[in-house]
Amino acid sequence: MFGEVVPLLAKTRRVIAIDLQAHGRTADIDRPMSFEAMADDIAALIKHLEIEKADAMGYSLGGGVALRVAVQHPGAVRKLVLVSIAYKRDGWYPEILAGMAQVGAASAEPMKQTPMYQMYARIAPKPADWPVLLTKIGDLLRKDYDWSKDVSRIKAPTLLLFGDADAVPPAHAVQFFELFGGGKKDGGWDGSGMSNSRLAILPGLTHYTIFSSPMLASTVTPFLEAPMPGNM
Repeated sequence: MFGEVVPLLAKTRRVIAIDLQAHGRTADIDRPMSFEAMADDIAALIKHLEIEKADAMGYSLGGGVALRVAVQHPGAVRKLVLVSIAYKRDGWYPEILAGMAQVGAASAEPMKQTPMYQMYARIAPKPADWPVLLTKIGDLLRKDYDWSKDVSRIKAPTLLLFGDADAVPPAHAVQFFELFGGGKKDGGWDGSGMSNSRLAILPGLTHYTIFSSPMLASTVTPFLEAPMPGNM
């Protein structure tokens, strides 16, 4: 999904693109799918690759995983980029929640007409597991969550990115930004009133186009390349 953006990000940095549990080239294992377990997977990979601190970036479900990495393994994350996610389940638009409720084995056949399945079938080690993947994702998406208290524990400088026609309302994006300490006061001429978090609402993008937009890379790269705050 990030095929168009990864080369742009990789111009100036090493990029490790990860297929989560049962996604893409990663085979499934005998456990439920959870944000917390997949975050532990990412932290284990960072350790395995002997990376002291990584910049973690995730989109949608992967954004939830990236957030959990920063919460559960703060020492492994230098900077955090969260793309098109809600910090609590009811932050998504009602129609998105209704769609999440329908994800499961019964939707496997109809979803074979989507680009998502076409990519999965092309690279998955066992394409016949498509209904299993949708069942596990459906179980995950129907679980209630509210990470507002966890967000306050994240110390890594964080960039929040949304399209202006995303699956979450702009108002939720602003509330998310405020949880990170942003948007509390005027930044001042010298920027001394700014927090370590950033918010970007990218024009003309939806939840289904933001991950392939060059605007995503051109917004993320300066944030990652900026010096770390002095107190970090």
